[in-house]
Amino acid sequence: MKFVRVGAVLGAAAIIVTACSSTPSASSGAGGSAAAGGTAVKVGIELPMTGGEAPNGVPTANGVALALDQIKVPGFDISINQQDDAVNGKHNADQGAKNMQTLANDKQVLFVVGPYNTSVAQAEIPVSNASGLMQCSPANTGVQLTKPWGTAKPTDLRPTNPDKISYVRVATTDDIQGAGGADIAANTIKAKKAYVLDDTQTYGKGVADAFTTAFEKFGGQVLKRDGVPDSTTDFTSYVTTAKGLNPDVIFYGGVTTSGLGLFRKQMAQQGLQNIPMVGADGINDGSAATASSFLNIAGDGDANTYSTVAAVHDIPDPAKFGADYKAKFNTEPGSYSAPGYACTQVFLQALKAVAPTAGGDLAKLREGIRAYVADPKNTYDTVLGKFSFDKDGDTSQHVISYYQFDPTSKDWKFAKQRDFTANPVQ
Repeated sequence: MKFVRVGAVLGAAAIIVTACSSTPSASSGAGGSAAAGGTAVKVGIELPMTGGEAPNGVPTANGVALALDQIKVPGFDISINQQDDAVNGKHNADQGAKNMQTLANDKQVLFVVGPYNTSVAQAEIPVSNASGLMQCSPANTGVQLTKPWGTAKPTDLRPTNPDKISYVRVATTDDIQGAGGADIAANTIKAKKAYVLDDTQTYGKGVADAFTTAFEKFGGQVLKRDGVPDSTTDFTSYVTTAKGLNPDVIFYGGVTTSGLGLFRKQMAQQGLQNIPMVGADGINDGSAATASSFLNIAGDGDANTYSTVAAVHDIPDPAKFGADYKAKFNTEPGSYSAPGYACTQVFLQALKAVAPTAGGDLAKLREGIRAYVADPKNTYDTVLGKFSFDKDGDTSQHVISYYQFDPTSKDWKFAKQRDFTANPVQ
């Protein structure tokens, strides 16, 4: 989420805890060791950290590390157990499930920040649910993780404890994010006809489905819908289809590692960069200077491209987060750095709340934190603003932020945001 570049760090008073013991930079992948004097506990981080996924995972993990540097819970020494679900440079659901089991088996891990990708979450939630280990995703947007979507039911992911929530997220869902993309297409671009593609993955197909539904509500027509395998490297046939259809807009649901930047580049090579393209947060992964990012790969194709992010841009005290992040990591925050920070704030608030009863008993702490975070009555004052989780684990913030490629900065430029609770698609 690009809003983190104008994000805010919430001070210690905001969640009524003090700053946490220093933890190694998450970008190093190190876990860190606890300092003497407190109960040693860990936050698990489960994100894609290498290859083409690094522009997503590394800045998000850094947000966790920054929070742990700045916020302490007296009586506890908190370190990181870092896991990477990227295999050959792309997120991998099987690896994510293995990583979650590793985290669950580490009794000192009381909470997990991650994953980044919806398909990975589908593999991980059964593991975290069985072990009673609460996880908070900074970035998952797939509807079916928490709400019925098509034939999918979230309880299918919780076979061991169907009535116990062990998964929450601070990003809103793709039924809302897809509507944001449709809003851009219909009301910013003024498109009447669209060509819709997806990368056949859980996230990409879901957000494209939601775009289609909302675009039709806005009065638009979908000319054609194509599922493109995420291993595709030659998009000639799809570019040819786009040329023949001559749509007002193209929406492509998916992530950069599925080839979306290459598709846009090949469109430009065929002289079609004048056709606007809209994508979701799967392409909002850095500037043109960021290696392996959508804008980096698209090259001249980045013109007339729009994206969404499933969270607020206009968050409290917008300057401090970026300054603190840059001071620690010597670079700008990434799309989901602040949500990673916010998930960590949720954990630290829960730890402080349950510690008086659980003491240093790790099993009681883990279950106490799970139950506290799963309780809809609790609210969190965080870097993203104040929110709560509903009974399904979804955030009360239903805001989508809109971005457009800026040819001057060669980066995504924030345009506006829409609160879909206050202003739903009619």
